[in-house]
Amino acid sequence: MEMARDARIYVAGHRGLVGSAIWRALEREGFTRLIGRTHAELDLLDAAAVRRFFAEERPEFVFVAAAKVGGIKANNDFPADFLFNNLVLECNVIHEAWRAGVRRLLFLGSSCIYPKLAPQPLREESLLTGPLEPTNEWYAIAKIAGIKLCQAYRRQHGCDFISAMPTNLYGPNDNYDPLNSHVLPALIRRFHEAKVARAPRVVCWGTGTPRREFLHADDLGRACVFLMREYSEEQFINVGSGWDLTIKELAERVARVVGYAGEIAWDPTKPDGTPRKLMDSSRIFSLGWRPEVDFDAGIRGAYEDFLRRFGTPA
Repeated sequence: MEMARDARIYVAGHRGLVGSAIWRALEREGFTRLIGRTHAELDLLDAAAVRRFFAEERPEFVFVAAAKVGGIKANNDFPADFLFNNLVLECNVIHEAWRAGVRRLLFLGSSCIYPKLAPQPLREESLLTGPLEPTNEWYAIAKIAGIKLCQAYRRQHGCDFISAMPTNLYGPNDNYDPLNSHVLPALIRRFHEAKVARAPRVVCWGTGTPRREFLHADDLGRACVFLMREYSEEQFINVGSGWDLTIKELAERVARVVGYAGEIAWDPTKPDGTPRKLMDSSRIFSLGWRPEVDFDAGIRGAYEDFLRRFGTPA
């Protein structure tokens, strides 16, 4: 689809990890009419406010990067919040995008939509073929509903609404909260604080054996702009890096970047989550997109982002 440089483009969640990466990718490509609203300016859980926003702004393209997100503990502690808030948000935005005649909408999901024991690497066809990982099923169910909502509006109303499933992400504007962040930013904070405190030991959750795939947010931002131009199918599409590593290996790499030289211990009484999450991204690779950000360089950039926002070098 042709996207004119002056097309009206709304990025829902434009200040978050994913939304800000999409915004940067659009700016790099010269798009000049980007639309963003903070939560204070537009509450996406308020159906009437979302309706007014779409009626007034009339965006032509929409990226749905807004969501309530968090790690294992947050999903365990607040299941109703994760299910309700994400369902309401995506219903409001997708429905009003249809009413406003949006040309194309891209909904972003999560790799946690796949069954806990689905064959690896995770193919798009594995959706709904088995039970979900219990520690994040509430968020996963909401994201599956968003995919199905896009498919339903496509079938019933002819909307060009598409969905993409990114793997685990990291990068600028990540959430480093000690209670509800994801594993990589959580490790950055833990190791930085241990370095500052000169702690001899850091204890991490689980066994360290699960394997995870990671993608830099700026790579996802480029992928989203690419898909908005090049992809128009009911089938959602995976977006990943194509390789994974153990959580133990991840912790060692993060500690090295942060400069923490103490012991890394593991608490097997805490949950590991899904044993492995590596996505099959052959569909998007075959279309011509590939990730570009080196992993260690990306971790260094994420640590610099953390220091700018929350800390000072030890």
